[in-house]
Amino acid sequence: MKIAIACDGKEVSGHFGHCEGYAIYDATDSVIAFSETLQSPGHEPGRLPVFLAEHGVNLIIAGGMGARAVQLFNDNNIEVILGVGGPVDVAAQDFIAGRLKSTGSVCNHHDHECSGH
Repeated sequence: MKIAIACDGKEVSGHFGHCEGYAIYDATDSVIAFSETLQSPGHEPGRLPVFLAEHGVNLIIAGGMGARAVQLFNDNNIEVILGVGGPVDVAAQDFIAGRLKSTGSVCNHHDHECSGH
């Protein structure tokens, strides 16, 4: 499984579409390893789910995103976990240990704020 964590530096980004990039991890047999960092190609509606799918991503972890973005990720066979904060390495380890659950944090794009995290 390939996991992308929306990040700003070494922290999970509050909004996947406005992050600096994506920390990519490979998870195999309950072991997770950092793979690479992908720079964000910029926030363009509908582009990021396709971009990450092209890189083989199966799961996106972020602080929040809009409902339409969640649907686009799902349409590209990418699972979404929202409401996550803190260091990206901790989020990756929490996921592989089964401790990370989505809160369903949805962003309101009119005021660029996310709720639920």
